Amino acid sequence: MNEPHYEEVQDFYTSDLKKPKLKELNAWPQTGKSSSSSGVCFSCPHVCICLSLLCLTGTLLGHPQCLDYGPPFQPPLPLEFCSTYENFGCCDQERDNSIAAKYWDIMDYMDPQGHKLCGTYIKDILCQECSPYAAHLYDAENPRTPLRSLPGLCFDYCSEFHLNCYSAIRLLTGDKHIQECCETNRTHFCHLLQLQDEDYCFPQVLQNSALSRRLGSALEECGACVQLCLAEVANGLRNPVLMAHAADQTHRAFVAEQLGLVWVYLPDGSRLEEPFLVIQRMVLATPWLGDERGFLGMAFHPKHKDNGKFYIYYSYMDKNRVEKIRISELKVLASDANKADPHSERYLLELEEPAANRNSGQLLFGVDGYLYVFTGDGGKAGDPFGKFGNAQNKSTLLGKVLRIDVDGRRPDGKPYRIPPDNPFVADPKARPEVYAYGVRNMWRCAVDRGDPVTKKGRGRIFCGDVGQNRFEEIDLVFKGGNYGWRAKEGFECYDTKLCHNSSLDDILPIFAYGRSVGKSVTGGFVYRGCESPNLNGLYIFGDFMNGRLMALQEDEKTNKWKKQDICIGSTTACAFPGMISSYSKFIISFAEDEAGELYFMSTSYPSAYAPHGSLYKLIDPARRAPPGKCKYKPVPVKTKSKRIPFVPRAKTVLELLNEPSTTKPPKKSSTLTAATPRVSSKKAKKTQSTKIKASTVKTAPSDKGRQRVKAEAKYHKGKKVAHNSRTAPEPPLPKKSSHLARTKEVLPKKAALVKGKREKRRKKQL
Repeated sequence: MNEPHYEEVQDFYTSDLKKPKLKELNAWPQTGKSSSSSGVCFSCPHVCICLSLLCLTGTLLGHPQCLDYGPPFQPPLPLEFCSTYENFGCCDQERDNSIAAKYWDIMDYMDPQGHKLCGTYIKDILCQECSPYAAHLYDAENPRTPLRSLPGLCFDYCSEFHLNCYSAIRLLTGDKHIQECCETNRTHFCHLLQLQDEDYCFPQVLQNSALSRRLGSALEECGACVQLCLAEVANGLRNPVLMAHAADQTHRAFVAEQLGLVWVYLPDGSRLEEPFLVIQRMVLATPWLGDERGFLGMAFHPKHKDNGKFYIYYSYMDKNRVEKIRISELKVLASDANKADPHSERYLLELEEPAANRNSGQLLFGVDGYLYVFTGDGGKAGDPFGKFGNAQNKSTLLGKVLRIDVDGRRPDGKPYRIPPDNPFVADPKARPEVYAYGVRNMWRCAVDRGDPVTKKGRGRIFCGDVGQNRFEEIDLVFKGGNYGWRAKEGFECYDTKLCHNSSLDDILPIFAYGRSVGKSVTGGFVYRGCESPNLNGLYIFGDFMNGRLMALQEDEKTNKWKKQDICIGSTTACAFPGMISSYSKFIISFAEDEAGELYFMSTSYPSAYAPHGSLYKLIDPARRAPPGKCKYKPVPVKTKSKRIPFVPRAKTVLELLNEPSTTKPPKKSSTLTAATPRVSSKKAKKTQSTKIKASTVKTAPSDKGRQRVKAEAKYHKGKKVAHNSRTAPEPPLPKKSSHLARTKEVLPKKAALVKGKREKRRKKQL
């Protein structure tokens, strides 16, 4: 597990905290900058101009958002009617057809001259529902305020429309106030449709190169930091070290805690009350902060659906008080697919651990069907075992990547076979299980699923290898590869004599970083999911100690990997239902679900007995897949245990924006109506980040003189808020024939509400 150097424990790591500028060996070229709201410029337009000049094409006053509060998307097929938005927007073919039908219903009321003068205006106005900035055009960002019945139009364009087509206003909107007062008053009408931020009015929004130039690309801040958002999936976990799935189309998630429990989470977000696996009595785990022992790895057999097998990796102490690592095979109960059979454990492999640290612990199945086992170098400092250390000694299994065939037994009685193409089967001085060597403490490895279409990259194994005291590294694992430890750490020599006096022929990391960036790498995954197309091909990982999230992107021409920092986006970028913009600091592990979506687990207090761990899902706020594309139907699984519904603890961004102390009051207007421009959520002030009091803690002491450390167990209760999704406005048309579609008026009569409140106040005074 990771080797932390604890300085302080902090409950939440927020996007608003200032991050130091870092010196990087590699810089990921900017893949695109879309707009993102700063939330500080409503009353200071000159400041906004200055900021935009400083950032060039960086942070802007908003981000793409649809009327359903989701990011825009690329339609699977080109749009036939609103073709301006056929490459990127908020409409699929069904919505496009609906808008076209509405257009032709309106045109039925117009003579040939009206067709000629107003057809283009009406089409453009209706098609703003498909704009990637539809939420801005209709003021849909703030769920507390009514949706506009007409989009925000630039004043000149609005004036031209009113001059030529004022009689079409009542065909486009059912708002009686607009119909009665604005058909003959062009200025009043255009003031009502005016947006607070004129950058987003139509058609100027299409001509703004700063907004449209990188539309749909990864959202970036001025400091070239890709903004992503989070959804809280689980909480109250005790050092969650992994999440796995059974690849059986049930889409269950199995989340393991370091002390030796595994929980089942169902696709609806609920958790089963009874754990999947309980081996807490066997697992060697303590409440000491940073103790690397415990339940560390789990992987399901590729044919688990048929044979019910899975494999675990954990620390334990034998009868002679010797600390060991055990890799075992178990099966699920025949009577309950959500419970492991505790009597089915079959020991595959045991390794004696000379020290309590650097236990590694990853188990995974490669695309070849073999089980890969990742072991640490044995602990202590600098791999001091033997002449060259355990990692360089192929006759020991420590500091290695092992590969075994679990579907058979060896002639010598061992409960697994050796794959015939393992690289050292013919070397009498090497253990035949060894697949690669020279590793220090690989903490979290993953198999690349490959590009969803081309399958490029499929089968590659990525690992994060925790460094000694200078460098952290990311490696690609190759058969027979030597990864240099202890001669090298990262790209540099560690043991100078061993480094210069031997022909290592070692494989260099694809990326390494120093202590100015982080202190303990947590390996991640290559994103191959469906919901966030921008992230496809990015290797996303983090640092345990400082909570930094990072990504690597491969340059296919040079085969080099370039780094980019990931920021959990501001409250503006993440103003979508269910999304949060903060997370617990200590990043323990990454995971992907059965659909390929990416998650990470972290805690605010890294003790195996402290219930402060959470599971988060990563989401790209700049672009999503077309609605319906990523839907799947989980295979139903019978549950005998009670289901515990998920109760979030972290406040969502929309909750923060709805707090009275974080939003500006709306400006008073003499023409207060349902369509009056107002301050939207993109103009809300950024929530002031407040650091929760940090307590200084010490690392786990040596065996002598250990004192019991009580793990904190504070639960932070949060509120669950239901957000009603909005649909695009569809105003009623005048009566003509029974086939015409009609909907209710969208905008409430604010004037009547205000009048009613005044009458109540007068009655109270009397």
